Amino acid sequence: MLRSPNKMNELERMAGNVIVCGFAGSEAPPQIRAWLRDEAVAGLILFKRNIDDLHQAAALIASCLEGTDPARPLLVCVDQEGGRVARFGEPVIRLPAMQTLSEAADAGLTREAARVLGRQLRAIGVNLDFAPVLDVDTNPDNPVIGDRAFGHTAGGVIEHALAFADGLHAGGVLSCGKHFPGHGDTDLDSHLALPTLRHGRGRLEAVELRPFRAAVGRLPSLMTAHVVFEAVDPEVPATLSRHAIAGLLRNDIGFEGAVFSDDLEMKAITDRYSIEEAGVLAIEAGCDLLLVCSDLDAAARLRQAVAGEADRSEPFRARLAEACTRANALRRGVLELPPAIPVEIALDSADARSVTARLQRLA
Repeated sequence: MLRSPNKMNELERMAGNVIVCGFAGSEAPPQIRAWLRDEAVAGLILFKRNIDDLHQAAALIASCLEGTDPARPLLVCVDQEGGRVARFGEPVIRLPAMQTLSEAADAGLTREAARVLGRQLRAIGVNLDFAPVLDVDTNPDNPVIGDRAFGHTAGGVIEHALAFADGLHAGGVLSCGKHFPGHGDTDLDSHLALPTLRHGRGRLEAVELRPFRAAVGRLPSLMTAHVVFEAVDPEVPATLSRHAIAGLLRNDIGFEGAVFSDDLEMKAITDRYSIEEAGVLAIEAGCDLLLVCSDLDAAARLRQAVAGEADRSEPFRARLAEACTRANALRRGVLELPPAIPVEIALDSADARSVTARLQRLA
């Protein structure tokens, strides 16, 4: 169990600032509410398992945030891309797969669709969407990306993914591009196994890395891929690789925003590392926020492991402090976005009806 703030030491508090966790069921466990109230974690992520309907979800989020400081927003995250990755159903706007959206060749529509979505998510209580997908769909046998990507070329992905991010921000929701350095050409699903991408650096620069370079200064956060990129680091998945995160993403590409790990409970990680090992390695590699999407006990163990490593290692403590700075800056970014509007207005506005009609013509 995570301790209450009056019993937390400074390192435990710092470790909590880099963890975003999820839970089972449509009611928040008292443990989660206490962690959020005490800022023992940085926020929460919601899945379909947490959502019965829209009004229940809004009430759930409100209950989780009860007693928290609105001047220090906690992250309330969801994967709401469109197509087959959508945690909220109707009456939240139903977006087609991103590939379908981009095939309309109208970046203005992409931006407007994301703006409507952002307004609706913010009205419910969500303030960060794990979208847009920055992967380039180049492998027809890819079991996990496919039509989630905005297209088969880096240029098409850049145009529509950046428009989508701009729309989310205009709607009041932070964006998070994924999955660095690129999951589009893998033939395995990292939820189930550890993929390896064997392309040389020249190919990566021409295709996979271009959308992430374009995201610099445009997106406030990115998410890593649990994929081994042999040209970058043949030893470990990118999430745990200093060469990938600290080296390529920070020093070479120049991304200064917050970096999320993908879920540390995915089998690409858990088949090889304990949650404690993975979290420490991810922070060392350059990640700023760690996702633990279902197991609260694992989140508690992870927090203690990160705090313990910071106690033992001065370089790790400095890296953790840097991660906290970026994580807290991302949270403050919520205050700079348009505020929430009443949910009834967000769901049934004239622009929501107009965009829905335009999207229906794409089917």
